[in-house]
Amino acid sequence: MGQNTVTLTDSDFTDVVGSEKPTLVDFWAEWCGPCKMMNGPLNEIAGERTDKLTVGKLNVDENPHTARQYGVMSIPTMIVFQNGEEKKRLVGARSKSQLEAELDEFSG
Repeated sequence: MGQNTVTLTDSDFTDVVGSEKPTLVDFWAEWCGPCKMMNGPLNEIAGERTDKLTVGKLNVDENPHTARQYGVMSIPTMIVFQNGEEKKRLVGARSKSQLEAELDEFSG
């Protein structure tokens, strides 16, 4: 994991995404090539927007309950939560600039 991101599990997921501060959760798996491509951009964004956005990573193989609960069918899937509610869902890899544009409404 990146030094700026938070590792999430089934047991702590609800506590983290329940925050008023927006939380971007990256649903990923070790074997997923596009997921690995997202590590750098997500870690950079987490470091640059640390005061406005939490970036968490949830391994779907190790935490299948949460992935099922939110209907994650393909990875990478990134979901922005605020106050425990899903606010935006992004499916598929994106460049850092594309990701920043998608997140501006939460942490611009």
